[in-house]
Amino acid sequence: MQEIELKFQVTPARRAAVDAAVAGREPAPRTRLQAVYFDTPSRALASAGLALRLRKEGRRWVQTLKGGAGMVRFEHNVELPRGEPAPPVADPRSHAGTDVGDQLIALLERRGEPLVALYRTDILRRTRQLRTRHGTVELAFDHGVIVAGERRLPVCELEIESVSGSPLAVIATARSWVARHGLWLDTRSKAERGDLLARGETVAAWRKPEPVDLPSGSTVAQGIDAALRTCVQQVLVHASQVATGVHDAEHVHQLRIGLRRLRTALRFYDEVLADWPAVAEVTAEATRVFRALGASRDQAAIGGPVRAELDHALRSSGLDFRAPALAVPVDATPPDTLVRQPATQRLLLDLLAWQCAPPAPADEPLRPFAADRLRRWHRKAASLAARFASLDDTGRHTLRKRVKRLRYAVEFSRGLFPKGRVRRYLKPLRALQERLGVLMDVTVALDQYREGSDGDPHALFAVGWLASRKEGLLGEVEPAAFVGAKRFWKKG
Repeated sequence: MQEIELKFQVTPARRAAVDAAVAGREPAPRTRLQAVYFDTPSRALASAGLALRLRKEGRRWVQTLKGGAGMVRFEHNVELPRGEPAPPVADPRSHAGTDVGDQLIALLERRGEPLVALYRTDILRRTRQLRTRHGTVELAFDHGVIVAGERRLPVCELEIESVSGSPLAVIATARSWVARHGLWLDTRSKAERGDLLARGETVAAWRKPEPVDLPSGSTVAQGIDAALRTCVQQVLVHASQVATGVHDAEHVHQLRIGLRRLRTALRFYDEVLADWPAVAEVTAEATRVFRALGASRDQAAIGGPVRAELDHALRSSGLDFRAPALAVPVDATPPDTLVRQPATQRLLLDLLAWQCAPPAPADEPLRPFAADRLRRWHRKAASLAARFASLDDTGRHTLRKRVKRLRYAVEFSRGLFPKGRVRRYLKPLRALQERLGVLMDVTVALDQYREGSDGDPHALFAVGWLASRKEGLLGEVEPAAFVGAKRFWKKG
């Protein structure tokens, strides 16, 4: 069956209030849920997006297999006979005949590895059902711990699951609880966090966007759905990790990529989406978050590749490098605080609402629509690229944005056109984007070091080195290959 739910993290300061709110006027007793999670030694199930557990619910044991990701997952439960040992051994064959069960069995046969218990959970759960105008939902407040060997991870979260009616009931309920209690959306399951804990890791790996590969006969409606789904997934996955406060610079970067791709998709289809509810508000909020995260991204660039080059240059010059002298202060909201803000959480819920009940645009063929938009966007980017030698920093930045936007648009519609021709077009486009990216990182670093040098000899050296590096990079940007690239789109 399908499991439709959202999970929200509860801060320690709000734990008592959320528990009391879930309990309501006639609180039901808490239920203790003790579960053991299984995987192969090589984590084959986790890699395939599957989770297999045995959970003791009162006096009974229930074996559950879950698959998928996001708000909608597939779940199959099997209640074990009374009198089973504690805990019993997981039996994958119990799920045979279901999509996720057959996937699990085939995976285990292919790998030839045994199932082993990797981690367990011990949770106290309080539940209550609510009726909304969209349907009935169940609130479940979980407080407990995930345990893997000697490692322990606290759990304090609220799950909102659909019982009947539309998935919009989950979204509407979530809006209210986020506003009242300052909760933040977390797409990571207990299984995902338990797997990290068992591996001794605290941060999930960042992910590149899922590719969009549409059939050649796709409609505009299918194009919108595919583009928004990959963008929303990219945003949600990385927003969840960033919100924890334990993340890498790449998670912030990938979150910004997801937001930029989302804005590109909304602009690519703006003629069709003009009547979508809240599209202007979503676009504005996505832009706000994207720009607010930009300071963190710029600082990461200065502290990463650009800083490494500076370190090498300073050492080669014989100067005694001192890191504090080159630190550039940035007055910006920390990324985790930004993601947890109510306005950002409303944005994430708006995106999920679109996925639950997308409006139906005109069911016209996508290929001529995409060809016309690609033609216009290419013309704007190529016109600016042809004048690259005369552009100032603002013009170069504009060119970089147009090139990125064009690349994402090509990726959204690439399945509609001959693959070889698309690849040949993307090659010079990606090369130009990468070179412009390095150039703009050095430009940002140069501007910030100029502002913060204050006579420091190390910073003054950095300004001179960066200015020289910028001039060299200007000569390396070769837009001619992109300007002359053969167009792959045709009407019809």
